Amino acid sequence: MAVTGTAQTITPADAGFDAGRLTRIDDHFKQYVDDGRLPGWQIVVSRAGEVAYSSTYGKRNIEQNLPWESDTICRMFSMSKPITSVAAMILYEEGKLQLKDPVAKYIPSFGESEVYRNGSFVSPVTEGLTEPMRIWHLLTHTSGLTYGFHNNHVTDALHRKAGFEWGIPKGMDLAACCDAWAKLPLAFQPGTEWLYGVSTDVLGRVVEVVSGQSLDEFFRERILDPLGMTDTEFWVEGDKRDRFAELYFPKPTGNARGEGPSANASVMPAAPLDRKPTMLGGGGGLCGTAADYLRFAHMLLNRGELDGARILGSRTVDYMTRNHLPGGAELETFGRPLFAETEFAGMGFGLGFSIELDSAEHKVIGSAGSYAWGGAASTAFWVDPAEEIVVLFLTQLLPSSTYPIRSILQQLVYQALVD
Repeated sequence: MAVTGTAQTITPADAGFDAGRLTRIDDHFKQYVDDGRLPGWQIVVSRAGEVAYSSTYGKRNIEQNLPWESDTICRMFSMSKPITSVAAMILYEEGKLQLKDPVAKYIPSFGESEVYRNGSFVSPVTEGLTEPMRIWHLLTHTSGLTYGFHNNHVTDALHRKAGFEWGIPKGMDLAACCDAWAKLPLAFQPGTEWLYGVSTDVLGRVVEVVSGQSLDEFFRERILDPLGMTDTEFWVEGDKRDRFAELYFPKPTGNARGEGPSANASVMPAAPLDRKPTMLGGGGGLCGTAADYLRFAHMLLNRGELDGARILGSRTVDYMTRNHLPGGAELETFGRPLFAETEFAGMGFGLGFSIELDSAEHKVIGSAGSYAWGGAASTAFWVDPAEEIVVLFLTQLLPSSTYPIRSILQQLVYQALVD
């Protein structure tokens, strides 16, 4: 696979797609911009490492009238998680950590964690761990760690009270955040449920401790540079700033139809990310381009290697992209029915990715064994090994649950396959 960008490198017909049917993707998602739901977007579909469809539409900055272009840089948010998971598995392959290792072996404060049992956020009642939080719990989101923005449970409220909701307390680095999270009660005993939370951020700290490098240095040396991901980083500086997309969120009122793209989306005050941040969040801190992330996804599709750069062994990628929930459980029964960057029905979870188990249960056409994740600004990607397909969707609207995007994109991609 020799993927250098997002420009089309193969005809739809040669990739097994009907070109006319692929236009339905544009036809549908242009409406999201025209009626104000999204500022702009970028969609890339590849097969067997060749780009068969690539399109952009709308603006990367509405106020400055700047178009979304093929090299636009955006906040990836939780699409950082698969990269952090790969980083951890690089260390696993080197024998520097094991999946059953207690997290406290690398971050001692987690050896004193408590688990919420009952009570209010003012006076929660906790109990001790029945077993340690382990590395595989972080990779599978079964650690008991949560997010403050869930607004569903006492442990979420405790995270907000401590200053963790959509951001972190000012001045805290990753090590300090981990120690603060370790002092907050877990939502459940590790390994007993699935809950989307700061697990991957903690995993990023493990990578730092084990490697002796900061997370950005490890990413650059072991993943980003070998794959040629030159525009991916925790910050955007210099001449790249002109390509950086603005972050938006929906206005609470107003009918956008017929009123232009700015009617239903407003600029969200966000960190400028013009310098290295204090906290390097492996769970959601990276910025990058479609071309870069496509190279990462093609490395996964190619089972750990791209253009001669071997990031992981082939069997390691296979192992990461199988369902690791205990007993082969589905998220629908094992996960808490809260927000996550995936739907739950027919889905399992691997080491850093959601795993499609049954498309009939999922109620969206697809392939068993496909793996995926998305980001809070409505970005998403998936890899389908059976069909050799990679799909990438970038935009900048927070939160990702605002409008239906991912399931519709999936049905529009697969309906275009005709081989």
